[in-house]
Amino acid sequence: MDAWQLFLNSLGPIALGALRGTIPLTLASFALGLVIAVLVALMRISVNPVLSAIARFYISVIRGTPLLVQLFVIFYGMPAVGITIDPWPSAIIALSLNVGGYGAEIVRAAILSVPQGQWEAAYTVGMNRTRALMRIILPQAARVSVPPLSNTFISLVKDTSLTSTILVTELFRVSQQIAASSYQVMVVYLTAALVYWVICLVLSAGQGALERRLDRRVAH
Repeated sequence: MDAWQLFLNSLGPIALGALRGTIPLTLASFALGLVIAVLVALMRISVNPVLSAIARFYISVIRGTPLLVQLFVIFYGMPAVGITIDPWPSAIIALSLNVGGYGAEIVRAAILSVPQGQWEAAYTVGMNRTRALMRIILPQAARVSVPPLSNTFISLVKDTSLTSTILVTELFRVSQQIAASSYQVMVVYLTAALVYWVICLVLSAGQGALERRLDRRVAH
């Protein structure tokens, strides 16, 4: 089979692998990771030293160890202590925890970027700290955190390729299977790279549109 024919034949299955594996895995992991990020960020800025220390430790571990090692610990390591997790849940857990660790620092920085006067104004009208945080601070912090969190989301799309090492069938694993049967590694992996690139281009365009929309809302 010539290279062009292999490209055409492999493009469909690889794109289907993205639709069935990569994209759902990315969406689920990012959603859970964002929840973790917000909770850890709030713990990080808490006046409670125990909560703050736990958050700092978690962030340090996540940022200080490779994602591949985190995947292996959850999928291959947990059975050693009697806990066996299937490939998909393992991938979602590892990716979510990873996003949570990096996202927590983004959210924390966004919260701290809100002027102190906003807190004082909220207290002046009778809000407590929790209500001020939910009604005043977090909405403003969300606008600041959109660009870096969007970059994290785009990076997550590419990071899902690592889940092929724990037998998750996504874009890259489909590519590996095709390459193994065709023996034309270069063409197949370049096709996979093209699909990743297109996905990231679409997401980057969406990020730009979202940022422009937020800028207009802030301007008004």
